Amino acid sequence: MKYLLLTIALFISSSASTQETENVFVIMTDGLRWQEVFSGADSTLLNDDQYTENIDKTTDKFWDGSANHRREKLMPFLWSKIAADGQIYGNRSHGNYMDIKNTYGFSYPGYNEVLTGYPDKEIDSNDKKYNKNVTVLEFLNKQKSYEGKVAAFTSWDVFPYIINEPRSGVPVNSGVEMISGETTEGQSLLNDIQTLYPSLASSRHDFVTYFAAKEYVKNNKPKVMFLSFDETDEFAHEGKYREYLYAANTADSFIKNLWEYCQSQPEYANKTTFIITTDHGRGDAIKDEWRSHGEKVKDCRSIWFAVLGPDVTAKGEVKTKGQLYQNQIAQTVANLLGFTYVNGHEIGQEIELE
Repeated sequence: MKYLLLTIALFISSSASTQETENVFVIMTDGLRWQEVFSGADSTLLNDDQYTENIDKTTDKFWDGSANHRREKLMPFLWSKIAADGQIYGNRSHGNYMDIKNTYGFSYPGYNEVLTGYPDKEIDSNDKKYNKNVTVLEFLNKQKSYEGKVAAFTSWDVFPYIINEPRSGVPVNSGVEMISGETTEGQSLLNDIQTLYPSLASSRHDFVTYFAAKEYVKNNKPKVMFLSFDETDEFAHEGKYREYLYAANTADSFIKNLWEYCQSQPEYANKTTFIITTDHGRGDAIKDEWRSHGEKVKDCRSIWFAVLGPDVTAKGEVKTKGQLYQNQIAQTVANLLGFTYVNGHEIGQEIELE
């Protein structure tokens, strides 16, 4: 019996020692369709002047006859670094599926599912109501080694409610919220920009969200970071396809910049995993449904998922037939950090990344 217990203890110790991830960044861009992620700009929408202003200029930047080249133009970091060293899921053209579990197909239910692993039927609106469910961010913030090391920066101003900032203790800088406390020169500038240059699409510009988050990372060195961009969704709702493409392209640039920064810092280099995904899809391009999502829009259930980090086997675009779900992300985050996440509900199992 003693020998058996010793063997188990050694196995657990050995398994833990092989885990290299110490930090996880979850990065989301709202309502970005799998179609653009895997095939780049859609010709139907690109060549329709109802949706695309300045077609020639937009075509020069994003179009190519090859779907692979188009997607590389749209999201070059995803299709270079992550495609080489990470994993990308959700290309339905290959029978590789990633879907939402919640029945509603819009933002609050989707973000709740991502962060709790539990598609709660009672969350049926985007209203600013505090989430009764414990997110993986809150769970990790209660762990001794991660307390005070979890944070969130988001463009959409509902996230303080989704994450339940008062109860969870996770700081959530959201919408036009100013950066408070003793601020750096860069943070003061971002506060001025928020005040003087309001966004016409989202609660605030995604670039403000990004640079505010990066300043926080530089100054506070969080171990778990949630970052959410919103302009892809808002421009799509407005039927502005050019702006939608640029928003996706810019989000990819932010991810690249943040990854390279992390790899330059001893706290993060070679021990940080990025998880990148979306909260829901959108309707088909042939119909005006591409602007929409929700329970009645079938295609909005289709999403995608990418991951890059030291514990992730380099598989690139996964083309084998398979099915993943949005509710598996929360446990995957916890598992990467060596925890088993529980919140009182039946939640999705972690995604196998080896």
